Amino acid sequence: MNDTVMTFLKTFLVGGGLCLIGQLLIDLTRLTPARILTMYVVAGVALGAVGLYQPFADWAGAGATVPLTGFGNLLARGVREAVAEKGLLGAFTGGFTAAAGGICAAIFFGLIVALVFKSREKY
Repeated sequence: MNDTVMTFLKTFLVGGGLCLIGQLLIDLTRLTPARILTMYVVAGVALGAVGLYQPFADWAGAGATVPLTGFGNLLARGVREAVAEKGLLGAFTGGFTAAAGGICAAIFFGLIVALVFKSREKY
């Protein structure tokens, strides 16, 4: 297999595996999706903080960087770099600086969707 096919395969398997774990947690436990998503972000932060997530992300590519665990790792990396550069203040600003693009995109597209679609009550 060439490198491109192998990259796609690893990305699909890792991303799919993370989704599978999330779906199993929804189906087999009483955890809500919001709690599972929060656990994924916290797991990414914890693994990123101890330096385990980045080698995994380097190997798995977008399969590890696109899911919420990758967002958590991005926050941890931003905090680590900002603390090294700015000291204690970086602990409060580093995560937001590193993830600013993703956060802004989420807010912007959430606003667009809210303006385009009419909300209604669930029955």
